[in-house]
Amino acid sequence: MWTRLVRSALIRRRAALPASRPPILHRQIPHRETVSLLLPFTESASRFSHFSAISDFHQNTRLFSSDTAEIHEEPPSEPLISEANEITGFFVRKHCRLFKDVRGLDEDDGVGQVKENDPEKVETLLSLLQSSGTANGSLESDFEGMNLGLNDDLVLKVLETQYIPGENLICFFSWILKKPEFKLTTVVLDALVSAICTENRRTEAYALWDLVNEVGDKENGLVSTKSLNSLIEVFSRLGKAKAAFDVLNKFEELGCVPNADTYYSTLEVLCKRSFYTWACSVCEKMLSADKLPDAERVGKIISSLCKGGMTKDAHLVYLYAKDKKICPPQSSIDFLIGSLSRIERAGKGSEKEIDKELDKQNVSSALEMLNDYPAEKRKYAIKPFSSVINKMCWIEDVEGAKKLLLKMVESGPHPGNAVFNCVINGLAKAGDIKESLYLMKVMKSRGLKPDVYTYSVIMSSYARGGEMEKACKIFAEAKKNHSKLTTVTYHTLIRGFCKLEQFDKAVDLLREMKKHGVHPNHDEYNKMIKSLCLKALDWETAAKLEKKMRKNGLILNGRTRALISAVKELDEGVSSEISVPEISVPE
Repeated sequence: MWTRLVRSALIRRRAALPASRPPILHRQIPHRETVSLLLPFTESASRFSHFSAISDFHQNTRLFSSDTAEIHEEPPSEPLISEANEITGFFVRKHCRLFKDVRGLDEDDGVGQVKENDPEKVETLLSLLQSSGTANGSLESDFEGMNLGLNDDLVLKVLETQYIPGENLICFFSWILKKPEFKLTTVVLDALVSAICTENRRTEAYALWDLVNEVGDKENGLVSTKSLNSLIEVFSRLGKAKAAFDVLNKFEELGCVPNADTYYSTLEVLCKRSFYTWACSVCEKMLSADKLPDAERVGKIISSLCKGGMTKDAHLVYLYAKDKKICPPQSSIDFLIGSLSRIERAGKGSEKEIDKELDKQNVSSALEMLNDYPAEKRKYAIKPFSSVINKMCWIEDVEGAKKLLLKMVESGPHPGNAVFNCVINGLAKAGDIKESLYLMKVMKSRGLKPDVYTYSVIMSSYARGGEMEKACKIFAEAKKNHSKLTTVTYHTLIRGFCKLEQFDKAVDLLREMKKHGVHPNHDEYNKMIKSLCLKALDWETAAKLEKKMRKNGLILNGRTRALISAVKELDEGVSSEISVPEISVPE
């Protein structure tokens, strides 16, 4: 009876099993299997073992009975096994077809196959590259153990992934270059350079440059101008002028042609680091290759060269841009004119000599640039016009300075007191007092008030010529128009009266200074006392001035005091012979 009950239970169980089997046997393959180039064969093998385990479970009905005869009466289990084998065979055949479709290979052709990468392995690779802090060579062994298929898609995916340190990218790239199955392309190399150069790290930048050099030496045509420009730009941001200059010099060897961006980035870092000699050579190459950047960058190049004292080269860039109808910013043009008109004075003890011929050439270039000013911008160009006039007076081209000044009066920009004073001073020093007075009248006609300096310049010109009456007339006008004069104004007249040995008038001026708020300094008293002692032998007046000095808190030096005593003794006849030191009276 028990045998019949067990047999009935088994039959009912087998009848219910097919309904629960399909979800396991017919499990849907994930959608990404068609792109991920299929899972390895080991995964399929695990599925086979899974199916076998299910089949074995259904064959264990023998455990419920020892009656072998009755087992043959049960429904056979072979359909379940055949069904599992049929499904697993379907998956194997599907894998094979997909491999053939993706690789384009025959079943018997195993040579030259490109290994497809498991997405999980790719993710593991990316995690490894992102998490490793330092590429110390141990990463290569990890790469080898992954058994990756090296192709452009994999490499580009790595290069486009964020948060991978540059040193790890370089390590990975160096590793794949050693693999014969990987064929490097310009696109991949550009992607690597772009990824590394965004980090602005010195070590990675130099390592990348070594790698690019290595690639270029092995195969010509792979390195692009874009990659080299990116290297120059990162070296420029890092302030590595020599490295940027080396990259530029490597262009021809690597089969690349520099463009406007190449020259600009190199010039920028060279000028920033004060390598102006190299900058001039790069500038010459840029002009020879006819690769000028846009107007704004041309202006920056001009300004940078001017800051380094390379005004001649900056002017050449300006002329070339002008010929190419490129108009730099007005501020750069003004700065160039100011640099051409810069006055260089040789300091004390300096061995530097002023090249007057070069100064004349620079002024001539600056004048030509002033003529190019458009009318609407000319009225705002007072500073460049003034600098040229100052330079022309400095090189003693006073006549040219006067012409330019009168041209400014006629058509702008409107000159101020400083420009007039500069030309008036130049004319006065040249002895042309008539023209100086004419320009002073022009000043007044334009509503400008001659300042103390203007009056002092004209007074000085009259005093040098001994025309003290005219000098005093100008002095009276200066006192009328200005409540406070300067020591220079008084000193000009005092010196003129001393030359004419009219010491009483000179002393009166010295006393008058304080009334107009001007306090004589030690130098004024010292010169006056020397003149009184040596030329007028008036030791009494000199002694009174010395007492006044002490009252004002000024101490006369011992040598001049000794001079007063010597003149006094000589005048009183106390000493038969007194050796008076020979002292020249400064003018």
